[in-house]
Amino acid sequence: MPTCRRKRVVLTEPSEALLQAAKSNPNKEVYYLQQTGEIFETYEAYAARMSFYRLKQFQCEVTGKSGLDYFQALESEQQEAQTMHSRFPEPLKAAVLKAVQWQVVGRLDHLVEAVFDRFKDRYFVDEKVFVDAQGDKFYAKVVQVHPPKTKSDDVDVPAENQASSSSVTSPPQAIVDDDAVQIHKVGGDLKIPAKEALVRDDPLKYSYKVQILEEQHEKSHEKGKAASKDKAKWSGSFMDVQCSVMSRDRLAFSKSILRRFIRDCVDRDAAVASPWTVKPVIAKHYGVDSVMPEETRKGVEDIKRGEIDKRKKIWEDKEGPPTKKQKKMTAAQEERVKALAVAAEKREREAREKAERQQKAKEEAERLAAEKKKKKPIRYPTEDLDVRLNDKEKKAGLKVKKPTPSKLGVPFGENQGTFEAFLTSWNFLVIYGQPLHLSTFTMDEFEHALRHSLVDPPCALLGEIHSTLIYNLRTVPFTRHSAVLSLLRLQDTLEEEHRVLSVSIDELAGAMADVGNNWERIPLRHNEMRDGWEEALLGCLKDHATLDNFPRLREVLTRLLFAPEPHAEVSSSSSSSRVSSPAANNLTVQSSPSERYYALPPADRIDILTLMCNLAVSSKAVHSHMESCEEQLTALRKEKIEIGRQKKQYTEEMNSLAGETEVKEPGTNGTVPDEDTTMHESSDLSDVPSEDGSETASTSSARQKRSARQKDLRQKAHTQAHAKQRELARAQAASAKQALAEHRRLDEEVNKLERRLEAIEREFRKLLGAVRIKPLGKDRFHNRIWWFDGMGSASLLGSGGVVQYGTGRIFIQGPSEMDLELMLKKEDDDYETRRLEEEGPEGMLAPSEWAQYAEPEELDEFLAWLNPKGVRELALKNSFIKWWSHIAPGMRKRISDLNISAKLPEARRSTRTKPSGHDVSREPYMMWTNRRAVNSV
Repeated sequence: MPTCRRKRVVLTEPSEALLQAAKSNPNKEVYYLQQTGEIFETYEAYAARMSFYRLKQFQCEVTGKSGLDYFQALESEQQEAQTMHSRFPEPLKAAVLKAVQWQVVGRLDHLVEAVFDRFKDRYFVDEKVFVDAQGDKFYAKVVQVHPPKTKSDDVDVPAENQASSSSVTSPPQAIVDDDAVQIHKVGGDLKIPAKEALVRDDPLKYSYKVQILEEQHEKSHEKGKAASKDKAKWSGSFMDVQCSVMSRDRLAFSKSILRRFIRDCVDRDAAVASPWTVKPVIAKHYGVDSVMPEETRKGVEDIKRGEIDKRKKIWEDKEGPPTKKQKKMTAAQEERVKALAVAAEKREREAREKAERQQKAKEEAERLAAEKKKKKPIRYPTEDLDVRLNDKEKKAGLKVKKPTPSKLGVPFGENQGTFEAFLTSWNFLVIYGQPLHLSTFTMDEFEHALRHSLVDPPCALLGEIHSTLIYNLRTVPFTRHSAVLSLLRLQDTLEEEHRVLSVSIDELAGAMADVGNNWERIPLRHNEMRDGWEEALLGCLKDHATLDNFPRLREVLTRLLFAPEPHAEVSSSSSSSRVSSPAANNLTVQSSPSERYYALPPADRIDILTLMCNLAVSSKAVHSHMESCEEQLTALRKEKIEIGRQKKQYTEEMNSLAGETEVKEPGTNGTVPDEDTTMHESSDLSDVPSEDGSETASTSSARQKRSARQKDLRQKAHTQAHAKQRELARAQAASAKQALAEHRRLDEEVNKLERRLEAIEREFRKLLGAVRIKPLGKDRFHNRIWWFDGMGSASLLGSGGVVQYGTGRIFIQGPSEMDLELMLKKEDDDYETRRLEEEGPEGMLAPSEWAQYAEPEELDEFLAWLNPKGVRELALKNSFIKWWSHIAPGMRKRISDLNISAKLPEARRSTRTKPSGHDVSREPYMMWTNRRAVNSV
C-alpha cells in the first residue's frame, strides 16, 4: 500500500447514509473511482480525493521511491510484487505463510530473521537448488524429501557429507503421505523455540533426492569449458544429498526478498501485541488456516495482557513508586485499597480536566479580547468581501450603492434563456466571420433582423447568415433523415392521435418528404440573393437535427411547413417588420419554408441558429481557423517580447544621453583668469621701488622693457585662452545639438514601439476571441463583466482610425452557482443583506441572469463604485482603464447611430413599431451587405 508522510493511505469507505440509500434506491447515481474502487456521493468529494491522489507526495512502500502520485506508487508496488512473487520459490510460500500466521512479534525485521533461520537449510519438493558435488556446482530440482529415519531404520552415515550418484535414472516413486505431513513440521513451527526445534527436527538429518537439470558453467574458466562434455552425463540423473551441499539462488531467497514477500502477504492491527495475519485471499490460495485456534487465541490474549500490564507498570513507575516499604496486606485489603485508589484517581482526573477546561476558556477569552483591541493591519488588495467602506470614505464621496443595470434593456430581455442563446449565436457569427465568409454586423442589426417578419422585402442579413452556415454544415458528417427517424421514435412513446399545432407526426413526415432533399447541392449564390435558402435550411434540419440536440424540432418544423387558415393569415398581415405576430394555434394548410420562415417567432429562429452554430464548431474550416489563430498568437507573443526589449534599450540610451547633456555644461572659464591674476600680481610686485632707493637709470630702463614684454605675453596668452574657450563651447554646442537630435530620434522610436504594442493588444484580443472568450473581470459579488467588441473578425478601429463597435455596451452576468454557494458559506458576513444594501433589489442578479450598461455615464458611476482595495475589483478596474479608449467611444458611437436612425425620441424601443408608411428597406439592418461573400458559392 502506498504511503504518504510515512503513513499508509487508507481507502475511503462508503458512508452509512450512502449504503442505506443504495438499498432503498439501487439506481442512485454516485461517483466511482475505478483505480481504487472507492464510491463517493458528491462530485466535490470525488474531485477532492482525486486531487489528493494526484499530488506528488506518495512513496512506494516496496522500493522506497518518493515524489510519486498515488497511482504511480501503486503501479510501482504492483510491478515489484509481481517480480518478487515470480522469483520467490513457489514450494516455500505455503510453508513460510503457515509459519508466520498468528505470530506476535513486534518488528517485521525480527520475524524475518526468525523465518530465515528456520528455513535456510530446509528444502521442499519441486524446489530448484544448487548442489555442490565433487567440486562442481549443479542446478537441480528436489523430487523427494526423506525425513530423519527412526532408530530401527538408522544406518551408518558417511563421515564426509557429499552427494552420491543414484544408479537409477528413472523417475522416483512418490513419497508416502505420512512422511509428507511430517516434513519440517516441527522445524517450521515458530511457536517452538529454535533450540528445541533443532533438537527435535534437525535439518542435517534430512536427505533429499534431486534431479540434475544442468551444470552451472563458468564461461571465463577455460578448463571448465574443456571438461563440460565429460560432465554432461550428469544431466537428468538423480542424486541423494543433504542440506550441507545444497543452496538456493540468492535472487530467489534472501533476507531482503523474504522481507518483501512477508510484508506483501501479511498484515496486523494497530492494537498492542496484535498478531501477524496472512491476508484472507492469499491464505485461501495457499491453504493457510484463517480461523485462529482457541489455544492460539488464548496465547495471544495472554501476551497482549502481559504487554498492557508491563506498560502500565512502566507508567506507574514514572509517576513515582512508594518510597516506604509497606506491610503485606490480605486479599480483601488489597482489593479495597485498589478500589479507593481508582476512585481517588478518577476524582483527581475529573478535577484536573475541569481546571484545564476553565483555563483554556479563560485564555481563549483573553486572546479574543486582545485581538479585538489590536487588529493586524490589512494588506491591500485583499478579498473583496472583506473590504467595507468606513465613515471617512463615505464622507469623501465614495459610492456605496452600485448603479442599477438594465435587465429589460438586453435583447429579448423578457426571456433570459433566449438572450443567452441569441448572444452565443451572434458572438459565433462575428468571431468566425472570416472562415464563414461573413461580414461583421452589430448586435442591434442582428436583433432587428431576427424580428423582421415581412416576406417582401426580404432581409439580406438573414439570408447571408443561414446560407454561410448551410455551406459550412455541408462539410460536417450527418445522418440522412435523422429528424424523421427521431420523430418516429418519439411517436412510439406517444398516443396515436397526438398532435402539435393540429399536425400529427405522420402528416409532418409526409410534408417533409419532398422538401430540401438535395440541400447540400442547392447553389445559394450571393449574386442571386441566396434564392432558395429557406428550403435548403429545412433540408439541413432534416439531416442534422434530432430531438436530442434540438428539443423544439417538432414545433419548428411544423411552423415551417404548415400555415393557418387564410382568414387567420389575413388578420395578422398588418404586423410590424420588427415585431412578429402571434401564430395561430391551428396550422392546417400545407405551405413552403420560403413563405413560412418569416412567420416564425424570434425565439424559434434563435434556436435554429444556435443549433447550426453548435454543429459548425466541429467543421474543418472553423478548426483550421482556430489553429491559425493559435499560431498567430504565438508569433504576437514573441514580437511583444522583442518590442519590450527594444523599448527598454531605447529608454536606457535616452537616459544616458540626458545625463551626458547635464554633465557637459561650460565650466572651463576659471582657468585662464587665475593665470592672468597671477601675472598681474607678479607685475605689481615688480613695480614696487626697492628699500634702499639706489636703483640706477640702466636698471630702470631694463625693467620697463621686461614689463612691456611680459604684458605682450600676457595679452597673447589671454587671447589664446579665449580662442580655446570658444572652440570648446562650439564643440559642446554641437555635441548637445547632436545629443538632442538623437534623443528626439529615440523618443520617436519609442512612440512607434508603443503604437505597435497597442496594435498588438488589439490584434491579440481579436485572435484570442477565436480560441476562448474571457470576461473583463468580476466585481465583489462575483458578477462577471463582459465586453464583446473587437474579437474575431470584428475590429475596434476602422479605416482612418474610425471607431467601430459590435455591441456598444457592457453586459453584467450574475454569479455562478459555485461562486454563490461559496459566498453563502461565509458565516461572518451577512451576504444577502450586503448585496441588498450595495446593489439594491433591482440590481441583484441571479445565476445566469443578464443586464447591461448602455450609457457612458452609467459606466462612469459603476467604475466609481468599484473599490481597488479588493483583488477582483482592482483587476477589473485595470481592465477598464486598459480598454477605456475603445469602450467609451464605442458606446457613444452606438447612441449616435441609434439617434440618427430613430424617428422618435425613444431611440431603440420605439423603432420596433413603425407606422404603415414607414420604409423598412432604409433601416440599417436592411442596408447591410456581405462584403466577404464569395460569388462562386
